[in-house]
Amino acid sequence: MREINETILRAALGEKTDYTPVWYMRQAGRSQPEYRKLKEKYSLFEITHQPELCAYVTRLPVEQYDVDAAILYKDIMSPLPSIGVHVDIKSGIGPVIDNPIQSLADVEKLGEIHPEQDVPYVLETIKILTQEQLSVPLIGFAGAPFTLASYMIEGGPSKNYNKTKAFMYSEPKAWFALMDKLAEMTITYVRAQIHAGASAIQIFDSWVGALNVPDYRHFIKPVMEKIFNELRKENVPLIMFGVGASHLAKEWNDLPLDVVGLDWRLSIQEARQLGISKTIQGNLDPALLIAPWKVIEERVKEILDQGLAQPGYIFNLGHGVFPQVQPETLKRLTSFVHEYSAGKIK
Repeated sequence: MREINETILRAALGEKTDYTPVWYMRQAGRSQPEYRKLKEKYSLFEITHQPELCAYVTRLPVEQYDVDAAILYKDIMSPLPSIGVHVDIKSGIGPVIDNPIQSLADVEKLGEIHPEQDVPYVLETIKILTQEQLSVPLIGFAGAPFTLASYMIEGGPSKNYNKTKAFMYSEPKAWFALMDKLAEMTITYVRAQIHAGASAIQIFDSWVGALNVPDYRHFIKPVMEKIFNELRKENVPLIMFGVGASHLAKEWNDLPLDVVGLDWRLSIQEARQLGISKTIQGNLDPALLIAPWKVIEERVKEILDQGLAQPGYIFNLGHGVFPQVQPETLKRLTSFVHEYSAGKIK
């Protein structure tokens, strides 16, 4: 029986730990030479549909960097084809959808997800990792309704989400119907990941920072409450994260979740002063990973000192690792976080 290091799960629940646990968003993938070699032969779609290969990509950073959690390698768009949304991941562009949502009728055509039939490869990957390979918890994840809806309405990535917000404002009945559909899909999909073996869940609302607080409260918060209230029943730590969404951190703190993820725009100290009482995850600017080590170390010390001011802290980046980052930097960073925090805690 493998012994699992559960430090990150204890930190997520606000318990005191011997050191600060660390993992990195997008730790599996683009910055790793082994991954780039695989991508010469396989697409993202092909990797995620081969459980043994996907498990290898997921566990590689755990072995290389000594991080305290693995994050399942897949894309937030993975469940959408199951409900009738055709998604094509185009190189240099991102997810492209050829049948964008334009009306209530389009929303009503969307189906339901049946994970065991629709995404068995995702569940099999989780089982391989958690039953055979990992000595740290596996974080499963899903995209939040607003972020998924933004792709479904825009037809692909957007800089301003004008179509999405216009649809939200002008077609409220269709909007809330879409939120309900996506909430049900997310709950079912995430629950299946947990039952397959995922020990924690992160919900990515990557683009919800495009909304102001009143609109978030009216158009988004009720559906997030529904999702987290249902997932709360599964008794695993729940993490919320978005980019450019510092103004929503207090709204997330109100939700029935365990961890508020911050990007680099809001410091941990400022978040605590705002009243964020839950475990905080974050928040080194990933651009700093290509700065000289001395600069990285100074910034990380500052972040850790703020995070260690009270129990309930997980070190991470303020967004994902990008291709130019050297794996050696992440390995060194993990070691530094562990050692520095252990020294401070003792």
